[in-house]
Amino acid sequence: MYDMTIRLRTDSDKCLYQQIYEHIRQEIREGKLLAGERLPSTRSLAEYLQVARSTVDYAYDQLLSEGYIEARPYKGYFVCRLEGIFAMEPREENEPEPDTSGEESVLEEGCIDFSPYGIDMNGFPVGVWKRITKNILNDNNSDLFAQGEPQGDYDLRLTISRYLHSSRGVNCRPEQIIVGAGNDYLLLLLEKILGRHVGIAMENPTYKRAYRIFESFAYRIHTVDMDDKGMRADRLSGLPVRVAYVMPSHQYPTGAVMTIGRRAELLRWAEREPDRYLIEDDYDSEFRYRGKPIPSLQSSDEKGKVIYIGTFSKAIAPAIRVSYMVLPGDLLDIYRRDCSFYSCTVSRIDQRILNEFIRDGYFERHLNKMRMRYRAKHDLLLAGLEPFKKQFVISGEDAGLHLLLTAKGNVTEQELLERAAAEKVKAYGMSENMVEATMRKATVLLGFGSIDEAEMQEGLRRLQKAWL
Repeated sequence: MYDMTIRLRTDSDKCLYQQIYEHIRQEIREGKLLAGERLPSTRSLAEYLQVARSTVDYAYDQLLSEGYIEARPYKGYFVCRLEGIFAMEPREENEPEPDTSGEESVLEEGCIDFSPYGIDMNGFPVGVWKRITKNILNDNNSDLFAQGEPQGDYDLRLTISRYLHSSRGVNCRPEQIIVGAGNDYLLLLLEKILGRHVGIAMENPTYKRAYRIFESFAYRIHTVDMDDKGMRADRLSGLPVRVAYVMPSHQYPTGAVMTIGRRAELLRWAEREPDRYLIEDDYDSEFRYRGKPIPSLQSSDEKGKVIYIGTFSKAIAPAIRVSYMVLPGDLLDIYRRDCSFYSCTVSRIDQRILNEFIRDGYFERHLNKMRMRYRAKHDLLLAGLEPFKKQFVISGEDAGLHLLLTAKGNVTEQELLERAAAEKVKAYGMSENMVEATMRKATVLLGFGSIDEAEMQEGLRRLQKAWL
C-alpha cells in the first residue's frame, strides 16, 4: 500500500480523526480503494500525516465498526468487499521529465562530482527487476508483442492513477493518462495538443532542458520573477501567455515550495480564460525529508486547468524512461481527435514489468529505502556545511537531491567554480539555469544523489580549502 495523501484542515470544525475517517470512507465508496487492498499501518500513516497515532487509531476503529475495513491478525487492515452496495464508476471500454541525466561532462581523474542530476544506483533492486522480467517472459504472454494502446496499457495507467491519487492527491481516471518514454516525448506530444506558437510563462531560473524544448517549438517564452513562494502569479496578467510551466512541489533549481495561496492565485489566473492552462512538472516530489507531504497542484484543480507531468526516472532509474502525463478533459478530447494515431513509445514488456513492480508493492518499498538513504546523505551534507555558514547562505534543504550555497561576499560564481575545480571538485553554477541574467549573489548547487558518504566528506574538505 502506498502512503495516503489526505488534506487535513486545522481550521475545520471536524476533528482530525473524523477527517481521516471520512476521506478513507469516501475513497472506498467511490472504488478508489479496492476490495482486499491493504491500508497503511496506523504508525506509518500517522508518521506520514504528522498526527498522533491515536488519531489514526480512532479513524480506523470507526471504519472497522462500520464494516468498511477489516483487521487481519499480523497482516494489517484491509478494505472489505462492498460491490453492489455503492455505485462504483465503471471502466470505460476501448478508450482510445525533466531529463534527470544532466549535461554530459568529462571529469578529471580523481575529481569529486557534486552533480544535482545524479541518483544513487546502488539501491536499485536488480534481483526483483530480473525476477519480474523473467516471469513475464516465461509466461505465455504473446499478447505483449502485439500493438498496444496509444496511451499505454490500461493496467499500467490504472496502477499509475491509483499511485498518484494516494501519494500525490492527483484526481484522475486511467483514461486521462498518457504514458511516454520520458518527459521530452510528452512535451512534444503536448505541443501537438496545445498548438504552435503558444505564449508560455516560465520561472527564472528554471529547468533549462524544458526551456530548450519549448524554444524548439517556436513557443513565445516569457520569464516571470520568483520569490520564496514560487512564480509571481501577479506578473502573469500583463503577459501574452496562455500557459504557465511551474514546479510547485520542489522548484528546480531553487528548491522553493509553492505556498497554498500562490497556488490558488495561479489557478484563478488560469480559470479566467477558457484556453489557459498550467503545466505542473512534479519535480523531485518523492523525496521530502521533513514536514508534511505537499499535495500536487492538480489536487486543488476543480476546473480542469492543470496538465500534470511526472516521471519514474529519478525514483527508480534514468534508464527506465517511463513518464506520464495527466490531461484535463477538454485537452483529452483534442488528443483523441488529433493525436491518438501516435503509438506509445514505451514497449509493452517494459510497461508490464513496471506495472507489476508498482502494483505488487516493490516500488513503495524501494522508494522508502531510497528516502532513508537520501535523507542520511542530505543530513550528512548539511552537517558538513556548518563551517561554510559564515560565508554562505545554505538553502533548498529538506527536499530534493541538492542544496544551494549563496555567497555573502562579492565573489563571483565563476571564481567559486574555478577554485573548486582547482581542488578537483565539480560544483554547478546557478547561472546554468538562468533564462535571463539578473543581478544576484553568486550561487552554486551541490548535489548528493550519486555521491557516496566518503566522497562527500572528502569533497567538503577540498571545498573548505577552496572557498574558506
